[in-house]
Amino acid sequence: MAETETRTLDTAGATLRYDVRPGTETGTETGTGTGTATRIPLLLIGSPMDATGFATLASHFADRTVVTYDPRGVGRSERTDGAAETLPEEHADDLVRLIEALGAGPVDVFASSGGAVNALALVARRGDLVHTLVAHEPPTAQVVPDREAVLGVCADVHATYLRDGWGPAMAKFLALTSRKGLFPANWAEEPAPSPAAFGLPAEDDGSRGDPLLGQNMRGCTSYRPDFTALRAAPTRVVVAAGKESEGEFAARAAAAVAEGLGTPLAVFPSHHGGFLGGEFGQHGAPAEFAEALRAALDAGGN
Repeated sequence: MAETETRTLDTAGATLRYDVRPGTETGTETGTGTGTATRIPLLLIGSPMDATGFATLASHFADRTVVTYDPRGVGRSERTDGAAETLPEEHADDLVRLIEALGAGPVDVFASSGGAVNALALVARRGDLVHTLVAHEPPTAQVVPDREAVLGVCADVHATYLRDGWGPAMAKFLALTSRKGLFPANWAEEPAPSPAAFGLPAEDDGSRGDPLLGQNMRGCTSYRPDFTALRAAPTRVVVAAGKESEGEFAARAAAAVAEGLGTPLAVFPSHHGGFLGGEFGQHGAPAEFAEALRAALDAGGN
């Protein structure tokens, strides 16, 4: 089997690194290598999670060419524009360039969390580049009934990071993502969660380069999907949420996005990180998750 190849791509304001894993069904490859692939490539994307988070999931698709990448400002992909925050539209432009660089025509995409938001922006702009998108738990606050409260919470997480540092902000972020049910309008009156309750440091180390809390927090959660463009795109879009995530913000957003598209919500095994097999110390149900993802992709053919 051919080994994984890491490639470099210059985009507007960033230098991206991405990895191409040739599959066993790939003979001599076009675009992704040196001949003709029997199946179109599968692109796995997260945000701000980098390519290392997809190691387990990629291993379940060894029959296909799998492509992963580090989003701008994360891991091996450096920002060159000096900007402090990134919008999903910028990530979408990066993905357009990456897919075009593959030269293999439309790809299938599995997108997780902020990556799912970025993938929705990609399909709204260039649906011709994506055959099937499986968008898993896109955390966009614009579509949930408690929109104003959630946007306020997300803005507060970002402000806390800039003011107090990583630990206090991450505690608020974890409280945001794990909460079941709607946020009340008076959420700001609730006691701030203690970093110690999550095993996090309370002291501020002075760093402000975290891509989740700093770079992507506000842009990702405030993105409004363009449902008109998404419905008009040639892409088949499947929106999914984890079975264990029911009631949580990202899962509620996924259900609302599916409703906006007029499609059923796909329920996948496990939780928000259900595909993880120990990456970042987190475990989902990767084998069962991969099975569900393969079924969702195969239903669209390629």
